[in-house]
Amino acid sequence: MAGGPSSLSSLEDELTCSICLSIFNNPVTTPCGHNFCLSCLELTWKDDLAIGYSCPQCRHQFYAKPTLHKNTVLSSVVATVSKSLKDKSQDETKGADSTVIFCDTCMVNKASKTCLTCMVSYCDSHLRPHHENPVFQGHQLTEPLPDLQQRICKEHHKTLEFYCKDHSKCICGACLHSHLTCRFTSLDGEIAEKEKHFNEKLVTLRSQIEKTKNVIFEMKGQQSSLRDSAANRKAAFEAEYRVMKDLIEKEEREAMNLVDKEEQSAQAKIQSLMQKMIKNIEEMSSCKDQIESVLAQGQRITLLQCTVEFPQSVTFTPYAPGVNMNSKQMKMYKSSAVSLKKYLTDVLSLPVEERAQKLNAAGALSLDEPLITFGTDQTSVVAGDNTPTKKPGDGNKKSNKSGKPPKPKDPPKNTSCASKIVKPINPTEVTNRHDLLQNAAVLMLDARTAHKRIVISDNFTKASVSDELMSYPDSPVRFTVCSQVLCSKGFSKGRHYWEVKMTSSNFCAIGVASSSIERKGPTSKLGRNKESWCIEWFNVKLSAWHNQRETVLENPSSSRVGVLLDCDGGSLTFYSISDRVYPIHTYSCRFPEAVYPAFWLFSSGTSVSLCKLTA
Repeated sequence: MAGGPSSLSSLEDELTCSICLSIFNNPVTTPCGHNFCLSCLELTWKDDLAIGYSCPQCRHQFYAKPTLHKNTVLSSVVATVSKSLKDKSQDETKGADSTVIFCDTCMVNKASKTCLTCMVSYCDSHLRPHHENPVFQGHQLTEPLPDLQQRICKEHHKTLEFYCKDHSKCICGACLHSHLTCRFTSLDGEIAEKEKHFNEKLVTLRSQIEKTKNVIFEMKGQQSSLRDSAANRKAAFEAEYRVMKDLIEKEEREAMNLVDKEEQSAQAKIQSLMQKMIKNIEEMSSCKDQIESVLAQGQRITLLQCTVEFPQSVTFTPYAPGVNMNSKQMKMYKSSAVSLKKYLTDVLSLPVEERAQKLNAAGALSLDEPLITFGTDQTSVVAGDNTPTKKPGDGNKKSNKSGKPPKPKDPPKNTSCASKIVKPINPTEVTNRHDLLQNAAVLMLDARTAHKRIVISDNFTKASVSDELMSYPDSPVRFTVCSQVLCSKGFSKGRHYWEVKMTSSNFCAIGVASSSIERKGPTSKLGRNKESWCIEWFNVKLSAWHNQRETVLENPSSSRVGVLLDCDGGSLTFYSISDRVYPIHTYSCRFPEAVYPAFWLFSSGTSVSLCKLTA
């Protein structure tokens, strides 16, 4: 090419795929303007499907798989450069490996053949007798050999024709008498066998190198996933600590405002007393001036006739009032601040794995506040709203044949002291799936509640999204805005466990909802009201939603999720089900009425299935 070898090498660097680090093969361009091999990009998106579609170079996120088009201009440039590099490589190989062999007779012309009988290389001119003279018809001619001298037996000066396997040595015909008991083969056959053996080794080495490169590529993907996971964890922690900081800052502002009010009140009292005393001084000064004036006149008769009355203030003993700011409310603020400081100091001085236990034992967590757990850590963070705690109703014991969702019964007015008390369990400590299966529930989807985009199949155990609306009849219990569906069975007492399998954890939600949940409008979506609790996958982000409040969670990228509903203990826990059981998130709350398993599906191709469980 015009630029010479150096420019060709520089151009090769510009035409290298950043994924496989090789020259482009069928290059395509992403919407963000970066180029990759089509196969490399497809493999990357296939392996990283759990975190969505993103550019491997700039990490730009695509909410849907972009349409890729072949870069024809780049393909043409790649083809031209590849051909030039191949020709250059062949020339270099030919120049390095080819050795000019001269005729052994004239030592001037280039040899055209080598005679293995004469053990001499000849040019075309000196080779003529081998073609014309019948005497040389039995001679074996071959292409010019650079290692001709190595093919002669140093002991007998004859052509090496055999290979002794027992001694790993090339031998001639005269050497056979000393190798009669040895295993030997033809020299050419052994060379072919050796070449085959080395080629097999090359295949193994190339395969292992390729596998190792793929593993390195996967590890780079893991590094990217770890960075994203760390960013999500930081954001979650930052949000929770921000809430606590805001609460403390709000408390500080209220305390400061109270001090200001107390000071203003005390200052006003002192100012009022000072004004009264100043008025008293004026009255007493006027009386004093009057007496002094009479005395100064020196007229005794006038003095006898003069009467002066003391002002009433003369009878008061002046004193500085003991005004302070030690009101009861001020003392309570100070006491609570000192106690909170001491409590936080004690808690934060403990190892992190012991803090949650101390907080729970001290009753620091409200029963109405959801509990966020990361993996199997014992650390928990409170993030929820305070709602009135209500007792659960009796539930729906009888079967409902009216075609309408069952209405929860009113809570009992009186509770007997002899009622059976169910000891609550700690859902974050459950690690054995067998324990969960003891509470397995048999569920079916309620087609009467399904949005018209929801397709019910597999004997009412599978829900998926369709681009076409189903011909469901209109019903007051059917969701009309959000593509959601409830199960036909609800719970208000006891413990119940079910598992859900997802084909794709992308734009979907799993949770529970009361029968009183709205069926129309945006507030009917799971977690956007007081009647539903859920965990939601929105693209690659996993969040817990209840009453319009979102809590970002760590995404375990699980295709199977378990749900444990403890109505008596007041908890709803979601688990990632794999080789082990890992808690994803726990709500601690009292459900005011019976709740039904609920699902939200949005992304086309996403489906959820109720798993058949056996204890």
